[in-house]
Amino acid sequence: MEETKIGFIGCGGNAGGHMNTLQNIEGANVVATCDIDETRANATSKKHNATPYTNHRSMLERTDLDAIYLSLPVFAHGQPELDVIDRGLPFLVEKPVAINMDIAYQIEEAVRKANLITCVGYQLRYLGSTKFARQILAKNDVSMGIGKYWCGTGRGNPGAWIRQMNKSGGQLLEQATHTIDMMRYLLGEVEEVHAMQTNRVLTEIDCPDSNIVTLKFESGAVGSLTTYWAFDNGDWSHTNVIDILYKDQLINWNPSRLRIKENDEYIDKTETSLSIDEVFVKAVRSGDRSQILSPYSDAVKTMAISIAANQSGHTSKPIQINTI
Repeated sequence: MEETKIGFIGCGGNAGGHMNTLQNIEGANVVATCDIDETRANATSKKHNATPYTNHRSMLERTDLDAIYLSLPVFAHGQPELDVIDRGLPFLVEKPVAINMDIAYQIEEAVRKANLITCVGYQLRYLGSTKFARQILAKNDVSMGIGKYWCGTGRGNPGAWIRQMNKSGGQLLEQATHTIDMMRYLLGEVEEVHAMQTNRVLTEIDCPDSNIVTLKFESGAVGSLTTYWAFDNGDWSHTNVIDILYKDQLINWNPSRLRIKENDEYIDKTETSLSIDEVFVKAVRSGDRSQILSPYSDAVKTMAISIAANQSGHTSKPIQINTI
């Protein structure tokens, strides 16, 4: 197996998860790690026998890199991606892809011109439960989808970037983007959102702790999403859950399984599937991007919904979704 040499820009928790998965993919080797925190860059490089950097441009001067992962805070997206594109390297970038649409559109256009293989970290698209849901919904007209993402990540240090609206975009952009993306992937494109937001518990931060978003899909289906950021931090059972109604039927989707009624009883379905990392590495090696379900241009459409929902919550007006 020919070696695939990978560099990481950003060495936080999400990056660590990807690196651990890559360790189990034959021939995939993390050879360079970059983080502005030198201690973290060094610790990660030591674990993976890689070379540490604190400046991503210095890392990109290497001539042996085959692909890049970017695992950055929301506000840090922009120039690192453009530098990777200028280097001509395929990349996988964590969601959401930017803090505002102008940055996302700039990167999207650069990717288009360079014709690069890209992948965005919407790993829920690659699950067996998602595959089953898509198979069922392809044969039926959906009437309504109800999603939720309730967790306690909003609690904690109010000075952390994730709890600052101008750095993270709040829960709808930074976190519940996964649920929004799955609603798009399962129910189709969204053409209008109307949101209500409030902060009843986490009053020391400027991010809403409660969001209700109504969605109008291009198909004619309707939906809603509720997110709550002050829930019990140890209970993740209410995150990324979607109920989908069609005809007289209901399916309940979450990352671990799809629940559907068959022969008057509810059963759970799932199956093993390739991870997003396996799919990305395979695409880099072969040049065939057909199995990538979350390219950059598609992720921009998901991001646009979060941005519009935040705008609607601020103005109390419905917002049309416009993507280019």
